[in-house]
Amino acid sequence: MNNAVEPIRKPVTLHRLREMHAKGEKITMLTAYDATFARLVDEAGVDCILVGDSLGMLVQGHTSTVPVTLDEMVYHVRCVVRGNRTAWVVGDLPFGSYQDSREQAMRSSVALMQAGAHMIKLEGGGWTPETVHFLTERGVPVCAHLGLTPQSVHALGGYRIQGRDQAGAQTLRSHAKSLADAGAAMMVLELMPSAVARDVQTDNPGMMTIGIGAGQGTAGQVLVLHDMLHVTRGKLPRFVRNFMAEGGSVEDAIRRYVNAVKDGSFPDESIHGY
Repeated sequence: MNNAVEPIRKPVTLHRLREMHAKGEKITMLTAYDATFARLVDEAGVDCILVGDSLGMLVQGHTSTVPVTLDEMVYHVRCVVRGNRTAWVVGDLPFGSYQDSREQAMRSSVALMQAGAHMIKLEGGGWTPETVHFLTERGVPVCAHLGLTPQSVHALGGYRIQGRDQAGAQTLRSHAKSLADAGAAMMVLELMPSAVARDVQTDNPGMMTIGIGAGQGTAGQVLVLHDMLHVTRGKLPRFVRNFMAEGGSVEDAIRRYVNAVKDGSFPDESIHGY
């Protein structure tokens, strides 16, 4: 009788993620909001868990991420950390928790990191590099977020592809360069032409870009867990693949996602938009 215990991988660190990026190994990220799914995502081999403010819609039933509070994000980070053992955990700074000042952003980041997050994520460009620099100088790893930024969806006019024209593409590239120079180690690029996302990564080779609806030219990919399992109600983005249809269990679906990102068969370069 074989009683051997499957080895647990070493904890994923920022250094390890940078090594993967340097070698050209794709980085995998999925959302999780509770201990049970965090454990499944971790055991299936996902590199990074994003505790996203998307929980506002998927867990709380809101129509956007805007109502989510910092206290709620702290609660869900704590839940995820209890279930996770080895994945790198990124916690979202929710709307209104970092826009007021650099000091407010620092206090909010401290709350998430004391709850167990390894890195914080904030949205937007233009005004954010100063905040990113302030945080990284004080030991807070930062993941930026450009393109479609859900906290600003009303200002952007809905869920639309960003950077389609030359001016928009150049603005995204300029904002990304400023954020990378400010110290952002990672950047989510959401809903933009694949050529623009590829240019952002080329412009900033030391920064890890994580795409969602942004093609294959990024250092890694992220999806909302509920979307790729096809349990989200309502219309799903076109770039989402139903990995649950290909597997017999949630864990198998997640493993298929990891394998598809690693071998380059996901995402489909031609599919963008909602």
